[in-house]
Amino acid sequence: MLTGSKNNVYEWIDDWAQFPDGESRRLGWAHPGVVVTSEGEVATVHPGDSTVLFFSTDGKLTRSWDIAAREVHQLALEDDGSQQFLWAADPGRKNLKANGAYVAEPGENGPQVLKLTLDGKQVARITTPDHEAYRDGTFAPTSVAVYEAASGGNGDIWVADGYGESYVHRFTASGEYVSSINGEEGDAGPFACPHAVWIDYRKSAPELYVADRTNHRVQVYDLDGKFLRSFGSEVLTSPSSFAIDGDQLIVAELRSRLAIFDIDDNFECYVAENEAIARVERNSPGDVPGWPNNLDDAGNVIRSRVLEPGKLNSPHGIAADKDGNIYSAEWLVGGRYTKLVKQ
Repeated sequence: MLTGSKNNVYEWIDDWAQFPDGESRRLGWAHPGVVVTSEGEVATVHPGDSTVLFFSTDGKLTRSWDIAAREVHQLALEDDGSQQFLWAADPGRKNLKANGAYVAEPGENGPQVLKLTLDGKQVARITTPDHEAYRDGTFAPTSVAVYEAASGGNGDIWVADGYGESYVHRFTASGEYVSSINGEEGDAGPFACPHAVWIDYRKSAPELYVADRTNHRVQVYDLDGKFLRSFGSEVLTSPSSFAIDGDQLIVAELRSRLAIFDIDDNFECYVAENEAIARVERNSPGDVPGWPNNLDDAGNVIRSRVLEPGKLNSPHGIAADKDGNIYSAEWLVGGRYTKLVKQ
C-alpha cells in the first residue's frame, strides 16, 4: 500500500518491528520516541516497560536494555565526535491500567532527562532546574536536544518541559542550568505544551525548533535563545516530534498524520493522514470515542478498533534513515510501529 503525494510517496509496512509478545506488550499504553543511529539501528521504546529496543531496518530485534525511568518518552541522539549517546526524557509518570481504566501514575524515577551510552550505561542525569516556575509547579520533561560537538556545537542541552510548566530550558554540556525560554520572547506568544525540541543543521546557522503543540505551531529560536519566527499555524493541529529527510522537515502530528515542510518552512503535503481524526475542530475529542484508543461497552479504555493500514492514528515519535524511510511509533494501548519506505 502506498501513501503520500507529490515527491513524498511511501510504501506502508504495517507492524514493522518484531516485538516480543507478552501482556505488557499488548496492554501497555505506548508513548514512545524513535531514533536511527549512525550504524543504521532503529531504537524505540517498549509499550509497557521501561525498555529501549534496537531493531535492524528490516524489523528484527537485535538487542534491548532496561532504563531507570518511569516513562521513556521522547528519545534523541548526540554525537560528540567520538561516539553516539542516547538521551531520554522521562516526565515521571505513565498511563497504567488500574481498575479497568488507564491513569497517569507517578513512580520512583523521574522527572528527569538521562544520557546513556548505546549499550545502556547511564552517563548523566538532569533533574528539575533551579527556576521560579518550580517553586509550586511541576517539571515533566517530554523532549531533549543537544547542540552536538560533531556538528560544530558546544554541547548545550535543551530540555522541553511539555507536560509541566511549558518552558524550554538550556543546560551546559556538563548539566549546569543556564537559562529558559517560554515563548514570550517573540511575537508568537507563550508556549502551550512545547512537546518536542529539535536542532536544525540544514542551514549555515543551526536553529532550535520547538513543537508548540497545543498552540498548533512551531516556534524557532537561535542557539542563544533568541526568538526568530513561527510557522505552521494554518496547517498544523498537533505537532509532536521532528525528523529530517535531506532538506525536508517531517513533523509528526499527534492527530493522525505527518506534515512535510521544505527548508524554508513552507508546507508541502500531508502523509498517511486519517481525515476522520485529523480534520476535526482543534482541541475537540473528534468522532472516535476514547481516541487514541477506543472504549468498550462499559466505558473502559481498550486498544483502538479503527486502525487502518495506510492511515496513522496517533504518531508520537518519528525518525528517518539515510534513505528517507520513516519510522513511526504511535501513542495508544499496545503501540503501533510502522515503517514508511520512500519511493
